[in-house]
Amino acid sequence: MGFLYRSTRNANETATASQAILKGLAEEGGLFVPDELPLLDVPFEELAAMNYKEVAFEVMSRMLTDFTDEELHYCIDGAYDSKFDTDLIAPVKYHHGAYILELFHGKTIAFKDMALSILPYLMTTAAKKNGIDKEIVILTATSGDTGKAALAGFADVPGTRIAVFYPKSGVSPIQEKQMVTEKGKNTFVAGITGNFDDAQTGVKNMFQDKELAKELSDKGFQFSSANSINIGRLVPQIVYYVYSYTRLVAAGTINAGDEINIVVPTGNFGNILAAYYASLMGLPVHKFICASNDNKVLYDFFSTGKYDKNREFILTSSPSMDILISSNLERLIYRIGGNDAEKNSQLMKSLAENGSYEITDEMKHSLFKFYGNYANTEEVADTIRKVYEEDGYIIDTHTSVAVSVYDKYKEETGDTIPTIIASTASPYKFTRSVMTAIDGSYDSMEDFELVDKLCELSRVKVPTAIEEIRTAPVVHDTVCDKEDMEKVVKNFLGM
Repeated sequence: MGFLYRSTRNANETATASQAILKGLAEEGGLFVPDELPLLDVPFEELAAMNYKEVAFEVMSRMLTDFTDEELHYCIDGAYDSKFDTDLIAPVKYHHGAYILELFHGKTIAFKDMALSILPYLMTTAAKKNGIDKEIVILTATSGDTGKAALAGFADVPGTRIAVFYPKSGVSPIQEKQMVTEKGKNTFVAGITGNFDDAQTGVKNMFQDKELAKELSDKGFQFSSANSINIGRLVPQIVYYVYSYTRLVAAGTINAGDEINIVVPTGNFGNILAAYYASLMGLPVHKFICASNDNKVLYDFFSTGKYDKNREFILTSSPSMDILISSNLERLIYRIGGNDAEKNSQLMKSLAENGSYEITDEMKHSLFKFYGNYANTEEVADTIRKVYEEDGYIIDTHTSVAVSVYDKYKEETGDTIPTIIASTASPYKFTRSVMTAIDGSYDSMEDFELVDKLCELSRVKVPTAIEEIRTAPVVHDTVCDKEDMEKVVKNFLGM
């Protein structure tokens, strides 16, 4: 029996899973959430005997209920293939007293590949199901990783175009090179003279502009999103938490039904929300450990119950988390507020107008399974060096935020139950920050000299994603003010 998805800001706006994926964002800026979280009713012992694709089908078939089994198998088989450099898709490795879930084995070596490899398949299948004859224009803001993963996923996909905006001075050199060298004929990339929140706000404003929507429709276009505001991004992310848990069951590390902790480095909150949704489907989780960097708006929220973005925006060594407006937190707020769209809409209005909102004591009590903390840039570097010195394992800056916060959690609580840490990017994406953390003398090297040195130290082959951009020419050189984002999108579309 299928269920509907509903807007977090308008109880009367509903959509099937395929319709929600196509729209990306609900009217009035709301996000689509499932009316219910279905129970994952396959025993963990059975899931433990399955491979990644099989687990993905079991999870996604319960969430995307208007897709046929045949359609889902087509999407899953197309997504999780040889573009990943391991048949395991998401290996789990034991380091530093925790189970590191490596989510960076896809085409662009970041966790966004886990969802953005399948989103184009889901979206084009959804378009056929719903008789959409317009060209789908993917509009995306990125803090570094979503951009390239979305570009790689949608490049030259028939019936789609994709425009990506990133903060010009707010991503790593490797991240920027990955985006601006994208060759897909249907792709467009622009740096903006602002931060990620500016890019994200500009994208949301275009989605909510009814006059622009009509203008696009008249020209044969329809906007959709590849950001984690799209439920088609969130559902595939649930899979890897279920999968990693069942790997621990398969290894005999835990028994089926045992609780674990999950640590996620997050800025936009989508990745840890996927873990929370997995728990609502039946995954036994003791604590969700939300790891922030110096932009610790989420840590402050979990500490006080007040979300306040009125603060300095700090550029850090973990740029994908340099975010002050955590869009996906709205889905959690909606749920702990009793699925009350009107109450949620008022809180989000306060955020838009005043830059802050505060939840009730009752809502705050509902967050008892969440623990928040943060790691500053110095702590991140220290942790990278410490983990490397322990056993030669090298982590990126975002994973280091998570490991640093997990160390603080253990020290505070003494909790030693098995813990999964989401490793969200390859260290090759952030070579300068990673290598100078290990040894400050490396800072004098050129970017690709650092890549080769990292290969030597880690004994991990340089990923294809990095090799490809060594000599790749820049294809996209647009830089615009945040106020001009709509204008450059229209130019891209020939309007």
